Amino acid sequence: MGMSTKLVVVLRQGLEPALAANAGVVLGLALGGRLENSLAADGEDAGGGVHAGLNPHPVPTLVASGEQLRQLKAGADERELTVVGFNEVARRSRDYVEYLDALAATGPQEVEYVGVAVLGSREDVNRLTGKLALMR
Repeated sequence: MGMSTKLVVVLRQGLEPALAANAGVVLGLALGGRLENSLAADGEDAGGGVHAGLNPHPVPTLVASGEQLRQLKAGADERELTVVGFNEVARRSRDYVEYLDALAATGPQEVEYVGVAVLGSREDVNRLTGKLALMR
């Protein structure tokens, strides 16, 4: 992943802090698991303490309405970008099997996104997210 690519996390406007933090972590883990070389080398502080390597790329966190998230997911899918959506079906499920069963019974128009992470060409990602505000 270089300067020609961009990674963003977009969360639904108005999420309470605990839910926003959870959604960001879920999206980051799911996206990171799909990427090669997503972690930089471990670092060492002046006292010799080792600090685990982090993602070396900026990850702006943006906000959007539920409808904008749906459009973002669809646009990323159309452009064949790497995209992960975290939805209310997943958030409300107690385990992954329950999530998969509930998702299978949920129509595509009923999927409400809590957040979406997108990775792709800087140009495509900017087209899809350029008008969205930073999370404050």
